Amino acid sequence: MAEQTLRGRRALITGSTGGLGLAMAWHLAWAGCDLMLNGIDITSDFEATCRNMAAETGVKVRCTEADLSSSDEVARLVKAAREEMGGVDILINNAVVRHFAPIVDFPTDKWEAALAVNLSAAFHAIRGVLPGMRAQGFGRIFNMTSVYGLRGTTERVDYVTTKAALLGLTRAVALENLEYDVTCHSICPGSVLTPGTEQRIAEMMAQEKIDRPTAEVRFLEGKQPGGRFVQAESVASLIVFLCGPIARDMTGSFMPVEAGWLAS
Repeated sequence: MAEQTLRGRRALITGSTGGLGLAMAWHLAWAGCDLMLNGIDITSDFEATCRNMAAETGVKVRCTEADLSSSDEVARLVKAAREEMGGVDILINNAVVRHFAPIVDFPTDKWEAALAVNLSAAFHAIRGVLPGMRAQGFGRIFNMTSVYGLRGTTERVDYVTTKAALLGLTRAVALENLEYDVTCHSICPGSVLTPGTEQRIAEMMAQEKIDRPTAEVRFLEGKQPGGRFVQAESVASLIVFLCGPIARDMTGSFMPVEAGWLAS
């Protein structure tokens, strides 16, 4: 096992039952963090994953169901993390919903859901953990944004809008906590091979009758110029680095992990 540089720290990760959220959970666990994980529907398979993670890394791993479209549910999740771990040192706002449609056809309920889960849940979670972070003199807050926080795209008005808004939230939180050892960053992954991405590639293969390598190339056209997906491990390792003492003087930043997408 790698050196557990974050032994004793406690992390709350929203939207962490799979994909990038789960990858970040594993890396923080390997670094020694106790974890409160979250999803809208906790399955027995995921509970088994949590037990395996705890056994392999020696940390405490908890999971709590919560519908983050509700501010009361966000508050309940933060309270559970505080009660079961004794506090929260690291908050990662990773939960996200998305819908694909042109703005003229975009369902208003999908728009409201995106504002609630992608943006307001982050606000409520930050507001809930900040008093404890300030009192203990340490906190690391991460808002998972996207390349689309800086670039527009079609048929994704909910995602583009909420990811751009998280950049403003990050800057405000960073500036309001300069006198504490509490930092806040926006982490900007490019296209990561998550379960959601896998589904879209599978649909492309079926609809266009193409093989997987061809589908991946088409999916990444106009995105990462190297034509490969960003590794979830790259994003997770950056999070671990930013939780360490060397990153104390870094705050309010937009951190791209997008294989050159923004440079192209």
